[in-house]
Amino acid sequence: MTIRLPHKVGTGITPKQFMEGMQKNRERFEDIYRAFEWPNREDERYFRGFANAKNLQVLILCTDWCPDVIWNVPLLFRMLEDAGVPVEVLPMEEHLETMDLFLTDGGRNQPIVLFLDGEGTVLGKWGARPAYIQEVMNEFRRKNPDRTDPDYQEKVSRVRREIESIYRSTDYVSAVVTEVRQLIASFGV
Repeated sequence: MTIRLPHKVGTGITPKQFMEGMQKNRERFEDIYRAFEWPNREDERYFRGFANAKNLQVLILCTDWCPDVIWNVPLLFRMLEDAGVPVEVLPMEEHLETMDLFLTDGGRNQPIVLFLDGEGTVLGKWGARPAYIQEVMNEFRRKNPDRTDPDYQEKVSRVRREIESIYRSTDYVSAVVTEVRQLIASFGV
């Protein structure tokens, strides 16, 4: 199914506006943004040499309270900045109808990064986290399908702490860069 969102382009805020308006986690977000370094020269050359030849546009659905946003969106901002790809943030709560087109396992997981062509057609999406970290959550959901279970909140809190530990102990930056590069390459860019 082809999804077109030309009506959403121009309705978001800039990365700078998002960072300046953050009510939660701003310091950590900015630390990750400033600390970003390319994992290798080849990836850096790819993104810096990209020059947005295909007129891509990126919409990022997210909020400032989500841990996966804090870990991943600063990297995405930096990568796409270097690639010259325009980015708009669509605050999730203000764009629920769009978010609901891109649910992950039935949930509003974020960030959701949408790559659009010049006509507003969605070419692909990335998110909410690198695949190897997402697999931890997928496994949790397979084992805990009942969200009404009295212990569900305690269990989901545990798995979120585990995911944060994985972010802190692995080179997730390389995974994000690789996954986004592969996704862009799949568009024929």
